[in-house]
Order: sequence, then structure tokens, then C-alpha cells
Amino acid sequence: MAATSRTYGQMCPIARSLDIVGERWTLLIVRELLLGPKRFKDLLAELPRMGTNRLSDRLAALERDGLIVRTTLPAPGGARVYELTERGEGLRVPVVALAQWGVALPLDERLDPSTARAVLLALVRCATAPPDAISAAREIYDLTIGDERFHILTGGGVALPRSGPSPLAPDASLACDLATLLALDAGAVSAADLQAEGRLDLEGPADAVARLLTIMRRR
Repeated sequence: MAATSRTYGQMCPIARSLDIVGERWTLLIVRELLLGPKRFKDLLAELPRMGTNRLSDRLAALERDGLIVRTTLPAPGGARVYELTERGEGLRVPVVALAQWGVALPLDERLDPSTARAVLLALVRCATAPPDAISAAREIYDLTIGDERFHILTGGGVALPRSGPSPLAPDASLACDLATLLALDAGAVSAADLQAEGRLDLEGPADAVARLLTIMRRR
């Protein structure tokens, strides 16, 4: 249990889970780490309202509870990063379920939806992708959403979104702004029409592009 005086004091597994991940900001840290290892400054950039002290405290608690671990990326990067442990990765399903519930909520125009909305959609779409959308062989898709870069690793029946550009030449790529991604996700307009309007850029072989679009569109 996290080192905190606040606890529900119940044997209920929901209560015990919330004792660990129910603190404000904690699940948003998990959200970011579901997209791959992150440096402290990367997490702070995505969650600037946390502040350094609160972020440090939350990371220390997650480490103590065995949900994350600090490690060093291979050369030439060699950066110290935080990444989810196997236990932490077990939060993917409940976090995605929470995202699926929240994606239908009305947007508050006072808030900046850009990064969080794109992350949420990437997590949900990859987690709910139909089996025929995922190549039997390993494929990598590159996504540019406004100023944000993501990539998706597929293979073995699994699609995993990751932060940053693809580390290898992608099999297919998609580039658009957030509004276009939301329109594509909702099925409000076809990919062909978005391309004709110059709002969507797709590159790659037709079959790989089709799999990428199937992942990113609501069914």
C-alpha cells in the first residue's frame, strides 16, 4: 500500500486498489507510461500542473508499490526513465475501460484537449482493435496528430500505442490534426473524403493503410 495516511480501510478489492492508484494524478502518470518509458521531464511536460514535488512523490509511491521501476535506456540514449512493471501493465485494461467510458463525455472547451484526447483515442482504439486489423507479422504505424507523434506496434494479435515517432521505417503512416482524427474516429466522414480535402495524409501499401484505418476508426 502507498505510504499515505489516507486509506479506505476496507478489504474490498476496489477500495484496496484505490488506496494505491486513487490519488489525484496517479492514473494519468500510468496513462503516460502505458505509451512507453518516460523521463521525469517528459512526464512533467505532459502533466505540468502537477509540479515537480508532487510528481516525485507519486513516482516514489508507485515504485514502492511495485507498479513502476527506474531503468536506463540502451545506448546511445542512455537516459534514466520510468517504466511500468508487469504489475503496472496490468492496469492497461481498467485504464482503457475508464477511457472508453469517458470518451463519450462532452468536451469542456475551457480545457486543452489536444494531447490527452489523442492519447486516449490511441489507447482505446488499439485495445479494441478487431483481430483482422492486426497483422500476423509485426508492423509499425506512425501517427502525427497536430504536433504530437505516436507510433503503434502490432503483431501477435496485439496493438500497442507508443509515444514518439516510429523507431524504424513505418509500414504505414497517418497525419492530421485533432479535429480530423475525431471525425475519422466517429465515422463522420470517410478517409477518402478527408484526403481529398487535404485534411488527412496517408502513406504506405494499401493493405497496411487499411489495417491502420481499421484500428483508428470507431466501429
